[in-house]
Amino acid sequence: MRISARADYAVRAALELAVRQGDGTVKAEEIATAQDIPHKFLEGILGDLRRGGIAVSRRGGGGGYRLAREATEITVADVIRAVDGPIVSVRGERPTELSYRGTAEPLLPLWIALRAGVRRVLEGVTIADLATGTLPETVQLLAAEPASWTNP
Repeated sequence: MRISARADYAVRAALELAVRQGDGTVKAEEIATAQDIPHKFLEGILGDLRRGGIAVSRRGGGGGYRLAREATEITVADVIRAVDGPIVSVRGERPTELSYRGTAEPLLPLWIALRAGVRRVLEGVTIADLATGTLPETVQLLAAEPASWTNP
C-alpha cells in the first residue's frame, strides 16, 4: 500500500489545525510554512478537507481554516478518504467490487483482509492521538517490531 503525498500532506495539515485549535482559524500560508508543504498544492488539499467535512474555512482578513469537529472525532482514515477516496483499492476498484475465477479466487479474501488491517490501524488513530503524541497501544506494538522498520 502507498500513502500518497496528498494524503501525507492532508494528515499533516489536519494535525497542524488540531494543535492550533485554540487559536481560531489558521491561514493556509501558516500551515504550508509550518509543515513545508507547497502552498498551491495545500490549497487544493484544504478544499478537499473542507468538502470532506474535516475542515471549515472562513474568508476575509481574519479568515483561515479550522477543524470542522473535535480532533478526537477525526481519524487518519477520515482524512485520507477526504483527499484520496477509498483506503484500499485494487486497480482503482474497491475489493468488494472485484471477482476472481480459478486459481486467482484466493486473491479476493486477501485484498479484503488487507483492507481490514489497514482500516483497523488508520481508523484507530485520531488526529488528537497524533497531536498529543499518544498513539494507541496496538499501533505502538506494531511500530516497535524490528521488522516493521526494515524493507525486505
